[in-house]
Amino acid sequence: MSSDSPDTQSLDTLVQALRVLPGVGVKSAARMAFHLLQHDRDGARKLAAALTDAVSHIRHCRSCHTFTEHELCHTCADPSRDRTRLCVVETPADQAVMERTGAYDGQYFVLLGRLSPLDRIGLDDLGIRPLLERACDGVVQEVIVATSFTAEGEATAHILTESLRRRGLTVTRLARGVPVGSELEFVDLGTIAHALADRR
Repeated sequence: MSSDSPDTQSLDTLVQALRVLPGVGVKSAARMAFHLLQHDRDGARKLAAALTDAVSHIRHCRSCHTFTEHELCHTCADPSRDRTRLCVVETPADQAVMERTGAYDGQYFVLLGRLSPLDRIGLDDLGIRPLLERACDGVVQEVIVATSFTAEGEATAHILTESLRRRGLTVTRLARGVPVGSELEFVDLGTIAHALADRR
């Protein structure tokens, strides 16, 4: 959406801002913008305030890299979690899904991405070095690689598995109950729970 009229500059800016969301094109962004401005200005103000607050206060956990408002996230700070098991996931959204299954009580490490040569994302762009340090702390006994079953996720899992096994660690992978080509974030919880229980 674009216009030469200065009267729509703020609207154009809003539409472009909404387009940063995944899967949102110009038409969808324009619909959202018009809806908020025409039908829900109070909702728009709440959305703007929530985004500002989140960006100001949410950071990455010092230990696992997930989202938190504190130095350590709730999971890392919980003394009842099994510290001998470390589950490696791609994103904080994947960690949240794993938690909702109720099938895992260990610790996490969030890579904040996956290998993607086309997007120029390599090993140095992921948290590989901190992961290796964390996994080799003398406490962790098993590393569960729970990257997605996309081509990039599989490549990431392969490199992680080789690196961790060379350091004498036991490495397991989610079982194939998770559909090939799927994003973990969108897989149903029962499937993830079974895949976790049957990991190899």
